[in-house]
Amino acid sequence: MGRRGMSHRLRTLLFVPADRPDRIPKAAAAGADGIAVDLEDAVAVSRKDEARAGLAPALAALPAGGPVVAVRVNAVDTGLAEADVAALEPVLARVDLVVVPMCSGPSAVRAVAALLDRAEARAGLEPGRTGLLPLVETAAGVAEARAIAAADPRVRTLTFGPADLSNELGVTPTADGDELFVARSTVVLGAAAAGRVGPIDGPYLDLDDAEGLARSAARARRLGFAGKQVIHPRQIPVVAAAFAPTEEQLRWARRVDEAFREAEAAGVSSLRLDDGTFIDYPIAHRARALLAQGSDPPRRTPPA
Repeated sequence: MGRRGMSHRLRTLLFVPADRPDRIPKAAAAGADGIAVDLEDAVAVSRKDEARAGLAPALAALPAGGPVVAVRVNAVDTGLAEADVAALEPVLARVDLVVVPMCSGPSAVRAVAALLDRAEARAGLEPGRTGLLPLVETAAGVAEARAIAAADPRVRTLTFGPADLSNELGVTPTADGDELFVARSTVVLGAAAAGRVGPIDGPYLDLDDAEGLARSAARARRLGFAGKQVIHPRQIPVVAAAFAPTEEQLRWARRVDEAFREAEAAGVSSLRLDDGTFIDYPIAHRARALLAQGSDPPRRTPPA
């Protein structure tokens, strides 16, 4: 994926702990658009070295053409990120994205970008091929969302972390998300202002509440998120459905697209459908975006 990393949306990003290499191929086969192998919160400090040692063989063994592969490294200020990126170097060609946690400003993004510059050079890879997903999960990070998204060309989009932010704010995350509405909207606006695609929402942590998960995902989509993190394979179909356009939306989009193409061919850039719907370029672009979302998400194409 690399430079192609976020040319398409990641509706579902499944997290899997790096110290359980046996789970990595299972996660890759679970049907998510992407997997995020986690060296950070999912791995105890005492197991970081063990997780790094098992990560390269596990990634190397993944079949070609599978989901997008991301790795979440440790936060820059822990002093562990450099060793994390170094452990990826032998299989960096198999890594599409690096998730940078606890981004409270652009400096964390630039620090990991610099580590990747060196790792790619040593691995003989195209400079800049490995994308970055900054994880915004602090109040300071939300306030700096646009600057974080614009911090480096490697940034594909932002991803949101509700757990740490909720703890910082002293609020309890809910399915409807009213308590983090402003934060989520700020992250969406920051990504858009920096010219990035729609960001990825954080996970819904109650595995036994499918209805709450569906509400949470639908709310995120309405706010402008393009996908959502998932923490178990059974969450994948619920989230994928929430971020996929409905048949009714696709019928509307096809009708708008067909009518606007005919109008454009006749030299007209605005028109009304027989039901009174007004169409101009922004509406036509929205329809075409829905049609693009309705196609099957592409699987990763390995570099030649």
